[in-house]
Amino acid sequence: MMRQMRQNTKIIMLVTALAFVALMVFEWGMDMSGQSGGGDLGRVGSTNVTVAQWQNARSQLFEQIQRSQGQPVSPAQSREIDDMAWDEVVNQILIRNELERRGIRVSDEEIRQAARFSPPPELRQDPSFQRDGQFDMALYQEFLAQASANPEFLRQLEDYYRDVIPRSKLLRQVTSGIFVSDAMLWRDFRDRNERVDVRFVAFDAGRWISDADAEVPAREVEQYYRANTSDYAVPATARVRYAFISTAATAADSVAARERAETVRAEILDGASFSEIARIESDDLTSAREGGALGRISRGEMVGPFEEAVFALSVGEVSEPVETEFGWHLIQVTSRSDEADEVEARHILFSHAPSGDRELELLSRADSLEVLGRDMPLSEAAATFGLQVREGEITEDFASLPEVGNADEAQDWIFEDREGPGAVSPVFETAGGFYMVEIVSESPARTLSLDEVRGEIESMLRTRRKTSLARERAASLAEQLRTGALTLEALAAREGVEIQDPEPFTRTEAVPGMGSANAAIGAAFATAEGAIGGPVAVGSRVFLIEVQSREEADRQTFETLKEVFRSQLTAQLRQQRLELWLEGLRETTRIVDRRAEFFRAAEEASDGPRIPAFF
Repeated sequence: MMRQMRQNTKIIMLVTALAFVALMVFEWGMDMSGQSGGGDLGRVGSTNVTVAQWQNARSQLFEQIQRSQGQPVSPAQSREIDDMAWDEVVNQILIRNELERRGIRVSDEEIRQAARFSPPPELRQDPSFQRDGQFDMALYQEFLAQASANPEFLRQLEDYYRDVIPRSKLLRQVTSGIFVSDAMLWRDFRDRNERVDVRFVAFDAGRWISDADAEVPAREVEQYYRANTSDYAVPATARVRYAFISTAATAADSVAARERAETVRAEILDGASFSEIARIESDDLTSAREGGALGRISRGEMVGPFEEAVFALSVGEVSEPVETEFGWHLIQVTSRSDEADEVEARHILFSHAPSGDRELELLSRADSLEVLGRDMPLSEAAATFGLQVREGEITEDFASLPEVGNADEAQDWIFEDREGPGAVSPVFETAGGFYMVEIVSESPARTLSLDEVRGEIESMLRTRRKTSLARERAASLAEQLRTGALTLEALAAREGVEIQDPEPFTRTEAVPGMGSANAAIGAAFATAEGAIGGPVAVGSRVFLIEVQSREEADRQTFETLKEVFRSQLTAQLRQQRLELWLEGLRETTRIVDRRAEFFRAAEEASDGPRIPAFF
């Protein structure tokens, strides 16, 4: 085993990433000196952000996201990845600069101790260092003792700790002072475990109080508008026509996927290697790289039809095609534990995606639509292919069209490229298909006038007044309930409302008819058992609540697991502190983002598409 592991050491270390928390984990390698070439995309303080840094970050993120979702990254996702990569590079530079400013270093002795007793997470998870499914420190240290013959491994291990230890010290400094007291811990535990059982009635103030009783004078409308004029700014807007070509799978595609699965199953039964075919054929890109291997599977972890099949198979048996929401699967169980509820299995996925021929047909159709759109109105181009033309609206700060979904490429084309009415766009691609838009009309950003919003303001102020009056009326009813002069049933019948009786709930749950984390939930827990709570308003609804019973949080369970809860809550608070710290660094550091100018210049120089040349 040790010989094999020495041969695989370089591969192991190449996938070993910086072990820091959430925002400080970057599984990409790059020259953080700021001296690498390729041009500058901006600055973080006095440090240049190079194209090479951003490219490395983007490439890693792109690969991770594509691997995790098992399908190609859409253009919309690609643009999000651009921004995510920029943020990661900026954060990494901020962290490095902060390490230097604070003079945080790591000694050789700290590296030696960490290497001996704190192996990187990837090595802890490597089966070669595990016994009975648990990491075995003795196996790791035995390997480490023999690693002196591999200086490359030792150098990579040292580089890893020289990176991670200073960051761990920085994390401790940033999150120092976080202390979770027993009282704080108990409040958190109580909020998640104390339950209350209630009945309640809710009055809709809009219907319960008449308009005549809640008139709004014109001067109040005008006063509100003057005090809140900025709320009525509207962005630049474009009315558009658009045509959409859906790439969603059809019933015929599903039939084709099953036929493909049956053909491949026959090849495996004839002696073909399951793992080799999985690498070539499977649409699950993550498991395909491992020959279809899914690792250990316990009951309850997989979707229904897949789980039923996997636990019904004998070891080595290849299933008939099994359909799930993801497509058709061929499944093979490679081993079964003594317990019947755990197996190791692999699969080949044939997704419900358009067949190769249909995919080519859709691409050809989209290309032809774009060509026609250069010389004729959208309606004529769309009619050629029998496509429906719809109308929609895209604003400078919101881009969504029915059926298309996110239309931010059209948004960029309209507002950045400054196309005018009558212009027809290129064909844009989304996860669900292709679309093309034509600008019908445009209106600039402006502030709505008082006359335009008078009705809206009047309605809002009237609702506020109705809610206030409803609370006063409900307070009188609550007093009658408390004195016994009125029952909840009699009140509901008289006022024409329904008594609602939800299941018992905690402070952290959403309650049907009541909502979540609002004043009504708070009133339910603030009211004694058998008493009436309220009136309390949530929006324009006014609640009266009858508490039937309470279930207190179990103090004994809390005391038994208190330190586990403390560790969990402390980790949450540390993460929140870290996020705030990074946000503060960004706010106090001058960050210059020149990506748009850089790639625009590159496009003009090459007269090509708006993508970096290195892609």
